[in-house]
This record gives sequence, structure tokens and C-alpha cells, in this order.
Amino acid sequence: MKSLQLGLQPAPAWMAILGLVLFSALCILVGAGSVLNLAFPVGALSVGVFLYFRYPILYVGFTWWMWFLAPLVRRLSDYRGGGYTEPSPIMLAPHLVVLVTLVTFWQYIPKTHRQGGLPFILSFAGVFYGFFVALIYRSPFTFGKAFLIWLIPVIFGFHLFVNWRNYPSYRQNIERTFLWGVLVMGVYGIVQYLVAPAWDRFWLINAGMASQGIPQPLGIRVWSTMDSTEPFSAVITAGLLLLFTHKGTLSFLASATGYLSFLLALARTAWGGWFVGLLTLATSLKANLQMRLIITILVMVAFVVPLTTIEPFSEPITSRLETLSSIEESNSTQARQETYSKVLGSALTSFLGKGIGGQSYDSAVLAMLFRLGWLGTILYMGGILLLVFSLFRGSESRFDLFAATARAIVVSALVRLPFNAPMVDSSGVILWGFLGIGMAAHKYHQHQRTAGFKQSLPQNPPDI
Repeated sequence: MKSLQLGLQPAPAWMAILGLVLFSALCILVGAGSVLNLAFPVGALSVGVFLYFRYPILYVGFTWWMWFLAPLVRRLSDYRGGGYTEPSPIMLAPHLVVLVTLVTFWQYIPKTHRQGGLPFILSFAGVFYGFFVALIYRSPFTFGKAFLIWLIPVIFGFHLFVNWRNYPSYRQNIERTFLWGVLVMGVYGIVQYLVAPAWDRFWLINAGMASQGIPQPLGIRVWSTMDSTEPFSAVITAGLLLLFTHKGTLSFLASATGYLSFLLALARTAWGGWFVGLLTLATSLKANLQMRLIITILVMVAFVVPLTTIEPFSEPITSRLETLSSIEESNSTQARQETYSKVLGSALTSFLGKGIGGQSYDSAVLAMLFRLGWLGTILYMGGILLLVFSLFRGSESRFDLFAATARAIVVSALVRLPFNAPMVDSSGVILWGFLGIGMAAHKYHQHQRTAGFKQSLPQNPPDI
């Protein structure tokens, strides 16, 4: 078996994953994009179900990779014979893979409120409230995808939380997945900027997304393997913060390519989120871990800064950085201000909301008020705030670098709420995924302390 020869274990799991990869590559090579359009989501769901029940740790890693790579597979499929397809069935693949965790939801939701899962229930209630209101205004066929992008992140975070007993294994899997993810996305992002591959140009022309740059070399705002700069920036921010938990040459190579692609995305809000996340991480650690973090930052700066000062990278990065001093004059800022001035009043008076679906908004604040109304927003954000409070109340971040980083990633996402929509779709999977694994760390360490305390208690003397 090839998977055995490559040292990929367990062999059945990797055979399933590699089978999907090879089939997808074959369809792309022979120009069978129309076949892949339907076969890829079905194959991804099949592999996801198999891994969920047989190899749950690998299932989580596979899920992350689906979010990382499905948009690239879609572009290759469209370019190689499928034609531009909107909406694309391939983009459903990550959602379908996460939907498998409804099994977890069904198993644990009746008793989870007794185990610290009440915040998840509140946010579930907020999303389902938006769903039921939407039924009043429109057909469920018109907002099915919108409902998924709200629901999927919450159930994924819930799945990670309830598996807290296996936290060390999940932590190791997520660290390894994001290490390779940053490396792959970083390298591809640089290639995308320098070369502008034909499939990326084809997609950009047909999608008509002028904000993503122009379809030519040195003209693209990097989105790498994702489908726009916002989800790419959300994922790469999480990955770059997680790299501080790694040691070794590969992590520095991933940092160099990852940070360069992150800067070439020209996403100022994401840059700010990363900086706030870094401050959160630095202030969460013990002195010895803070020193290790500072040394790691200095080494990474030594790797990254020289790359940003050479052409053709320096000009777009420098120009974008210069706009930070006059950010209120930028087109994007003025557009957001105009949107707020037009609709904020209506949003604030939308007590019942209009339900999930309909017009989209860049701002999560507006999206929640219009979609969920005040009632749904209070439930949804109440759940998030309770989770964040629990993360900051725990002491595990002082000695568990991964737990501290998960908390920092959550903060880096939340500070973008007024400007982006970090709680839905792939960005939402980052927010809720790290809320879930952060809560798993909190519960795991809490259990370890309790177990250690019980073991240290004096035993009852034997009867004489």
C-alpha cells in the first residue's frame, strides 16, 4: 500500500484521503471539471463520514484542509472544463464535511448545559431564531446556503469542545495542520502574486470582484488558495499566531512565506487583528514563555523584513502601510462609513430582524442586527461573550502556549466585528473553532487539576 510505504498512518484513513486527492487531480488534468463539480463534494463528504467515525482526530485535520483548499479546487475545476459555475457545488464540500458533526450535536446537546456548554446552546438558539424568522419572509430554498454559513462554525466549535478529553491529540493535530497550511498558502500566495495563474485570472474576471485586484502578474491582492482576501486573512492570521507555538526550520520557512503573502493581501483590518492577537498572546504568558515569544518574533522579523524591502514586493506593501496614517480617507473606510450612516438607524430598530439570508453586509454588527434582530443577536453574542469570559477566567494560558494562542486568535477575530464578518463561513470556522478548542483546553486542565487534587488527598486509614 502506497500510504504504508510513505509512512502515513493509519493506512485506511490516508488511502481514503489520497484517493480523493488523486481522483480530483485526474479530473483536473483531463479537463473533466464538470464531473469534479459534483464528485468532489460527494467524495469529501464520504471521506469525512469515514474519518469522523473511525479516525476522529484525522477528521478534524481533514476538515481544516477542506476549508483551505476547496476554493482552489473550484477554480481549477472551472478552468479545466467545468466553466465558471456560480454557485459552485465544490464550495459546499467544507460545509458538508462539518455537517457530519451534527451527530456530535445530537449526542451531547441534551446534557451539555451541565458540562459548561450553555454558551453554545445560546448561540445555537440565536442562529435558529434567525432561521425561523427567515421562513416568514422567504422560501427556505433561497436562504439554505446562508443558514449553513451561520450554523456550520458553531457546530464545529461545539464538536471540538465536547471532545475535551482528547485535547492533547486535537492540539497536536491542529498545530501540525496549520503549520503545513501556512506553508502551502504562503508559497501559493507568492506564486499567485508573481505569476497570476490562468485559473486565478479566469475566476477573477468572471467573478467581477474588482476589490481583489486586477488579473495580471503583480496586480492581484493575494487570496492564495481561498476565495477572497478576507477569509484568507482570517485563516493566515490564525496560522501565523499558531506558528509561535512551533520550533524548527519548517516553522521559520512557513513564517517567511506566510507573512509575505499576508502582507500582499493588503488587508489592513486583518493586520490590526493580528497585532491585537499578538498583544493578547504576549500578555497572557509567564515570563519565561514571554521571553521565548520575544526571541521567536525577533527571528521571524529577521526572516520576513528583508523580503518585504525588495521588489516587486515592497511597493504595494509600503503603499498600503502608508495609508494607515490616513485611514479615514481611504475608499474602503468611506464606504463603510456611508453604509453605517445609511442603515445603522434601521438596524438598531430591527428588534425581530429579517431572518438569515437576503442582502449581505461587510460589518458583522449590521449583519447580526438585520438577520437575527435584537433578540437573536443577544442570544448569539451572549454565547460568544460567555465563552470569551470563560477563556480569560482560566489560568491554563499561563503555561499552555497553545491555549493562550487559541485565546489570542479569538480576540483577533472579534476586533474585526465592526469591519468584517468573522463569525460566518470560513472566517467563522476560525472564530468558533478556536473558541471550541480553547474551551476544551480550559475544561481539560480544570479536570487535570481536580484529578491531581483528589489523588493528593490522604487516604482513609484501613479498618483494624
